[in-house]
This record gives sequence, C-alpha cells and structure tokens, in this order.
Amino acid sequence: MALDNDPPPMVELIESRLERLDLTPEEAFRQAGLPPDLLLRLRDGTMPVPRGARLVRLAEVLGTSVSWLVGLDPDVAPPPEMLEEEQGSLGLLAGDEEALLRAYRSLDFQTKAALLAVVRKMTGPEPVPEVPARGKRRPGS
Repeated sequence: MALDNDPPPMVELIESRLERLDLTPEEAFRQAGLPPDLLLRLRDGTMPVPRGARLVRLAEVLGTSVSWLVGLDPDVAPPPEMLEEEQGSLGLLAGDEEALLRAYRSLDFQTKAALLAVVRKMTGPEPVPEVPARGKRRPGS
C-alpha cells in the first residue's frame, strides 16, 4: 500500500477560504493557534492535518465547518477521529504508537477504512462491557 504524496485536499480548501475572506494565511493561522507556515508544511507532508480543538478553531477562523474543511459534505458530521485531540502531543503514546498513528493519519479516508477493517479482523471482536445487574425494587420504594 503506497502512501499518497499529494497534499491533502484541505490545502486547496484553506486557500479558497483565505482568498474569499481576504485573510493572509499568517493571520488566519495565528488566530487559530497554528504555525504560520501551515500550508507549506501540509503541502510537503512535514505536518499532519490539524485535529481536535485546533481544527475546530481553524474552521471557525475560516468561517466554515470542520466537515467542509476536511473535504466532506458540510451538512454531515465530521469523522469523530478528526475531533479527537492528538494523544501523541499529550505524551500518552509510546514511540511506535505515535509512528503508527502518524502513518495512519497520512492515509485517505477510504484507505483508513480498509486498514481499520483489516486490523479489526486481526484482533477479533471488541469485548462488550458488562452491565451490572440492578437489584429488584421492593414494592413501595
């Protein structure tokens, strides 16, 4: 499975919003709390697509929805993983987990879905959490 070296579709979408709003990239990214060279780093693959609160702030600054910004129908909720904070940036992942996550994030949505299906098949079904049995209610209580 070859990784796609094309810039993420988000680059063109950001550029079109910046032009429409007459905003400089540096000003928009500063407002969103992102590096001023975000577009360049997204284009050359040295930075992953923003996620979590940073992605939400970027969409707000650009006056659009997270769904639209990641290339989906704006009326459809964005994938939950796009809204999750980056665990690696919080120091919660081991080095190999971080590397795997970075590689996964560089894939397109269809490839991610296929990979996830393979991994789920390899690991088996997720355990179903047990729900504790409730005690019987006494009459009048």
